[in-house]
Amino acid sequence: MVIRAIVADDQTVVRTGFVNLLSTQGDIEVVGEAGDGAEAVGLVAQRRPDIALLDIRMPRMDGIRAARTIVNDTASATKVLMLTTFSLDEYVFDALAAGASGFLLKDATFPELLHAVRLVAAGKAMLAPDITKRLIEEFSRRRPSHLPVPDLGALTPRESEVLLLIAQGLSNTEITQRLTVTDHTVKTHINRLFAKLGLRDRAQAVIVAYEMGLVTPGSRRPD
Repeated sequence: MVIRAIVADDQTVVRTGFVNLLSTQGDIEVVGEAGDGAEAVGLVAQRRPDIALLDIRMPRMDGIRAARTIVNDTASATKVLMLTTFSLDEYVFDALAAGASGFLLKDATFPELLHAVRLVAAGKAMLAPDITKRLIEEFSRRRPSHLPVPDLGALTPRESEVLLLIAQGLSNTEITQRLTVTDHTVKTHINRLFAKLGLRDRAQAVIVAYEMGLVTPGSRRPD
């Protein structure tokens, strides 16, 4: 199965670098390039890629607005992976709230780039790296949420526990080990709590968990 991707960045050298790297893989096909957010939105509408790599700061339409437009397009199943640098970290929380499935630092290694693209294209969120968790913690403390806060009472005690573990950065396998249940059971709990809270992916689950007070900024991951 080939992953169809577009890359949007107003810096030609950066954009070309990402395109060339992705094009070396037999399971990834770059179907378009864009120099700004508006062009990226147009490309998604035309090409219907599996994933869009979007720079956060671009002319005409920035990556956050482009991400929100792409995700809200009911005809599109395109996932969004944001591209950022340390100097633009303040926008990462907004990008996740807009519906992006995660973000990638522009100085990422080649294996990190490929892992991120494949993970997001598969419908998962880029929340594994510690830096992602630190950023979400920091900016959930400093910024208001763009998401409506759901009713925690809609969840069963076990679903609330699973949501807490997701927000603390645990993978499905780690949740399975901690709760001593099967992988299928964990997936069932996740699917149900996502449906009840209207969540798209783990990125939104983390944001909502902070807004609901299940975790607080700076809280430690369980051992």
